[in-house]
Amino acid sequence: MPVSPGDSDLARAARPQTTALFVAVLLVSTCGLVYELAAGALASYVLGDSVTQFSLVIGIYLSAMGLGAYLSRFLETGLARRFVDLELAVALVGGFSAPVLFLCFGHITHFRPILFGVVALVGTLVGVEIPLFLRILRQRLEFKDLVANVLSVDYLGALVASLLFPLLLVPRLGLVRTSLAMGLVNALVGLWSTWLLAEELRAPGWVRARCALVILACGAGLLGAGRLTSLAEEALFTDPIVYARQTAYQRIVITAGRGSFQLFLDGNLQFSSADEYRYHEALVHPTFAAAARHRSVLVLGGGDGLALREILRYPEVQQVTLVDIDPAMTSLATELPMVRELPDDVRFDVVIVDFPDPNNFSLGKLYTTRFYRLLRAHLATGGAAVVQSTSPLLARVSFWCITTTMEAAGLFVRPLHVAVPSFGEWGFALARAEPFEPPRSVLPGLRFLSDAVLPGLFQFGPDVSRVPAEVNRLDNQVLVQYYEAEWRRIE
Repeated sequence: MPVSPGDSDLARAARPQTTALFVAVLLVSTCGLVYELAAGALASYVLGDSVTQFSLVIGIYLSAMGLGAYLSRFLETGLARRFVDLELAVALVGGFSAPVLFLCFGHITHFRPILFGVVALVGTLVGVEIPLFLRILRQRLEFKDLVANVLSVDYLGALVASLLFPLLLVPRLGLVRTSLAMGLVNALVGLWSTWLLAEELRAPGWVRARCALVILACGAGLLGAGRLTSLAEEALFTDPIVYARQTAYQRIVITAGRGSFQLFLDGNLQFSSADEYRYHEALVHPTFAAAARHRSVLVLGGGDGLALREILRYPEVQQVTLVDIDPAMTSLATELPMVRELPDDVRFDVVIVDFPDPNNFSLGKLYTTRFYRLLRAHLATGGAAVVQSTSPLLARVSFWCITTTMEAAGLFVRPLHVAVPSFGEWGFALARAEPFEPPRSVLPGLRFLSDAVLPGLFQFGPDVSRVPAEVNRLDNQVLVQYYEAEWRRIE
């Protein structure tokens, strides 16, 4: 469909076939960016340090796209057929990238070369698409319109992908189904192109047969995605999985075996039923012992309800406000009250802060001076707060960074630690808005804590004693850097 000199821009844009080709470009570019985002999210999920993993994935992916664009120059004949075959290759490699990488992580020691190799391969294939498409369309549009329109639609696809991926695809489908769904889209675009580019294709029947096979493969992958995810996760966890759910915020997995069950969020152990009482007794009861009153209690995090169980041992508690970002966590414990909005003027006698470890910058902001100043402002007179502070043994600088940051926010801090077999040595930071001495007694009848055991929690041996650490602020997030460096060293 050559362009005649008299054709107007409006007339050209109105041609149904040309418009359909631009829709195909939009779909192709959307899928390409989703593969990149999925690889970055997967790398962060299994390797941690989201900034590093996303930076490496994006850098390798974009470089590979540049390589693909260069290699496209060597495709000289049968461009329409090669474009369809390229879409099928992207569908298979990109579509199955997430399940394959999850499986590899659980079974192969040297995972990073495989991860970055897959990212480079997908990026190279995707990099060929747009240059090849430009060459196919060059007889249909003037060059200036061709480049402007194709690149505009390509960038629009990037916007579509960046919105769909976090808001719809991952929360509703999870990473495995998302990559397979994009693979299916690429395969369908390949099949659709056999009609859009029918004039340039010879023997389109065979090409369509190949498209049908790849569509069936991606469709079968989607139907079996649950099993693929289970196979991947079974390699990551020691005990059998009895519950798994992807929410808008995290992957929730519960495993059971050897007389106990364990809760994992994004692959990180949150508790084991065999010894969680040691953690939650050390988290809650010293804080209650340090507080002047116990009428109103705030729990930040702790959607599993186990801290609440310890709190409700105190009959003088009149109100408990539980705030957890993920409603799916609170629904695991049906006896919990509804999550409420936290009014700005409310003050609490006891505050329990049980956030996940600061292993990324989204969580790291909850350990900054800004957050602790807000925490201090919500403490009632004589009120006490406790903050989960990771391991003083395995992440020593991180632990003391939290204490240093709380002190910089105007809190008086008494660090403590406890041995939890599932975690190892674990630490907390007990704080008040005024100077105080460590508590000397706790509620009687607990499984682990007693008046005799309590003083030892506030004593630190030479291997876990205080070390210098910077203050964690929003503009530096040094705690996340400490944490990643220390935990990476022991992996």
